[in-house]
Amino acid sequence: MGIADRDHEHASSSSGPAAGSPTATSPLDQSNAAPGASGSGSGATTAAAIANDDQIEADYSTDDDGFDASTTNTYLTSIASDIRRGVEENGRLYAAYGMHKTYLPIDDGELDRNDLQHCKFTLMLEGKLFLAPIVAKPQNILDLGTGSGIWAIDIADAYPSAAVIGVDLAPVQPSIVPPNLTFEIDDIEKDWLWGEDQFDLIHGRELIMAIRDWPRLVRQAYTCLKPGGYIQLSGSLPDFQADDGTLPPDAAYLEMSRIYFDMSARIGASGREVQHWKRYLEDAGYVDVVQHVVKIPTNPWPKDSRLKKIGAFELAHFRDGIANVFARGYEDILGGDPVYFQVLLARARQEVMNRGMHSWVPFYYVWGRKPQ
Repeated sequence: MGIADRDHEHASSSSGPAAGSPTATSPLDQSNAAPGASGSGSGATTAAAIANDDQIEADYSTDDDGFDASTTNTYLTSIASDIRRGVEENGRLYAAYGMHKTYLPIDDGELDRNDLQHCKFTLMLEGKLFLAPIVAKPQNILDLGTGSGIWAIDIADAYPSAAVIGVDLAPVQPSIVPPNLTFEIDDIEKDWLWGEDQFDLIHGRELIMAIRDWPRLVRQAYTCLKPGGYIQLSGSLPDFQADDGTLPPDAAYLEMSRIYFDMSARIGASGREVQHWKRYLEDAGYVDVVQHVVKIPTNPWPKDSRLKKIGAFELAHFRDGIANVFARGYEDILGGDPVYFQVLLARARQEVMNRGMHSWVPFYYVWGRKPQ
């Protein structure tokens, strides 16, 4: 099923701030100017302060009386359509909205990877959706970078009395969702418009190469949390390791790890930021901050049955979905040779199926509470 086949009725793409959010004021809003000030007084002073090169050229291409309304609607429809359609590049689809270029696709292949990852993460938490000790009956929950929306759907089912918002750059979520769940299209790297003291839980998971300024994000989350509310962030650090020396130093997926860290650092969204989340939360004023790190086996090599299943999920993710992470960035960011990368990827896929390699990656959970 293609993106165009997914129904997006519940994604409030460009309808303005969420309910309860402060109204954003446009810098072009002149509603507070004194009557008759146009062309004189403070209006003239403001205009004089702007360089001539910044003057906006008008479109005089029509004298149709209905031009203003009809053309405005046409442009708004076109913008919304572009956001929903995305940008196609090298056979993959990417989000068209946001202040930065995105490097993970939004097509069915990526959504399948997202859902597979959710199954793995739920198994890792033995059926739980989060670890933070939130209130028993949360009223408002926010999911950052919701992707396919699968976590938001599950949390809305688990807490039917809570209002759940899932936010993402791309409207790729389903329309058949719990009645207490809504999806919004927004860029969480911009100013948040949800208002102060709104949420009992703010959740963000695997925001891969998506955030350039984590301290700012956790500060904005602090503002939007209710006193006593929690933020929980989780994500992997793809720094492959083995405790028994079974991972050779020339392994192809170690090279892929180095490429990933190089890519993410080049765009200012370091893949190593998970190691600093705890400090960022503490610096922002959160209390009771906890960091919990677990090992994800890269294939079903563990003896423990639960870890074996987790390893099987991770193997499927690496074998079938890991190329999504590099699909746009390897050439675009690093200027790499696509032929070399395909050879490297084939080697890595072969290696990761070797149960004689007892490799694993660390996965970080970090949560903290806004003081009462």
